[in-house]
Amino acid sequence: MKRISLTQYLVEEQRSNNSIPAELRLLIEVVARACKTISHAVSKGALGEVLGTADTENVQGEVQKKLDIISNEILLEANEWGGHLAAMASEEMESIHPIPNRYPKGEYMLLFDPLDGSSNIDVNVSIGTIFSVLKAPEGMAEPTEQDFMQAGSKQVAAGYAVYGPQTMLVLTFGNGVNCFTLDREMGSWVLTQSNMQIPATTKEFAINMSNARHWHPPVKRYVDELLAGDTGPRGTNFNMRWIASMVADVHRILNRGGIFMYPADLRDTSMPGKLRLMYEANPMAFIVEQAGGAATDGQQRIMDIAPHKLHQRVPVFLGSKDEVARVTAYHAE
Repeated sequence: MKRISLTQYLVEEQRSNNSIPAELRLLIEVVARACKTISHAVSKGALGEVLGTADTENVQGEVQKKLDIISNEILLEANEWGGHLAAMASEEMESIHPIPNRYPKGEYMLLFDPLDGSSNIDVNVSIGTIFSVLKAPEGMAEPTEQDFMQAGSKQVAAGYAVYGPQTMLVLTFGNGVNCFTLDREMGSWVLTQSNMQIPATTKEFAINMSNARHWHPPVKRYVDELLAGDTGPRGTNFNMRWIASMVADVHRILNRGGIFMYPADLRDTSMPGKLRLMYEANPMAFIVEQAGGAATDGQQRIMDIAPHKLHQRVPVFLGSKDEVARVTAYHAE
């Protein structure tokens, strides 16, 4: 079988389908290179003295792991000088990061969660990087946070890298989802799955069950039905999977179906969910929809939400179409 590298795939897409502008192709190559560097740092673990927490908190008030900070730096440094970006935004930083004046500016804006699932870093469980690409608004002079306030449907590309037994990069440009595996010996990304499709029906669900007592009634009702098994209203035995790393949970769903849920709950009604719209929910919703799945916040399609702040949080229900439709319908009732 002829191996197709990420570069070859991107060039052929640009050439034959005209679906990827040259500037966007080069940007994705830079992001992929940065993910390769992060993968290398992650894989060294204790040997690279990168485990454990730093003595800092991020903008959300969460204690940062050393690898959170390292990954954020790697992505910033890799993307600053390429000339493809106008600005960046990261889950780890309070405000946007404009491209320094000494570098040329581009027409895209990059948002990322540099290291998702950081509670898993020190126990050697899969973690990942999530990213989203937006087009800078026409005639934008100095980028502001307001320029980033675009619905997920405006994304021109999204992807994630998962650092597990293999390092993989999953990408969409709005014409399907493809997966590349890092060949560590060659140092290149190789296309290993094309046009990934999420099975419409499933027998698996992912949710943090320890929060069950705080859930809103529609979520409780839905999960109770799943737990009732083949003697319950669904007539099927469901399995639960929960990795506590969105990248790893979504990657499993992409490959074998399922539904991932991170609902809002009653603990803090002023906080609508935990996951960030711009860095996690939007890019993952784009990927999941392109693979034939669905993604809602329980009320509406995630990619239709009009963002009003950079670190906005939303409830998330994504994965196999039928299951997402059912739990969303329970919210409507």
